[in-house]
Amino acid sequence: MSSPSKRREMDLMKLMMSDYKVEMINDGMQEFYVDFNGPSDSPYQGGVWRIRVELPDAYPYKSPSIGFVTKIYHPNVDEMSGSVCLDVINQTWSPMFDLVNVFEVFLPQLLLYPNPSDPLNGEAAALMMRDRTAYEQRVKVAVLSIDARCFQLLDDNQEYCEKYAKPENVGAAVEDQSSDEELSEDEYASSDEGVAGHADP
Repeated sequence: MSSPSKRREMDLMKLMMSDYKVEMINDGMQEFYVDFNGPSDSPYQGGVWRIRVELPDAYPYKSPSIGFVTKIYHPNVDEMSGSVCLDVINQTWSPMFDLVNVFEVFLPQLLLYPNPSDPLNGEAAALMMRDRTAYEQRVKVAVLSIDARCFQLLDDNQEYCEKYAKPENVGAAVEDQSSDEELSEDEYASSDEGVAGHADP
């Protein structure tokens, strides 16, 4: 049986050879980013999300840590931290699984079949259960050629994929996370007004 370090190396190479864009975070092979495309036939189609992956020392006997760096609106993903509520990652992981399974099976299934009864984003879960069409409108990817300057004109319910998951924005997601905390009070106030204005019918 191969050692965990050999298995990590093998699984990472297999992921890279499957045409996923992988960017190492440091010199080791345990932390890296992967660019993940939203599955077709879903409101996430056409979007690209940057996923942070951390492989524990005991991988593959212990599951990888998976988190969305790019913001995503989904009942089972924490909007602030990007952490994922996915049984196969958190509870039922097996050494038979590998990184390709995560990106070709588990994450696509998460986006295709959200579970609003076990939410990390309560607001998304409530909207999905109350009005599936409105939920899908909230996350749907508009035409990706839409000009970034038009984001301020978009309905707040349509902006998640358009604003955060455009292919050209994926690389900037890491920097954006840290700069979010540096927004001025005026920017916070204006975004709050947008949300408040949308809440009143």
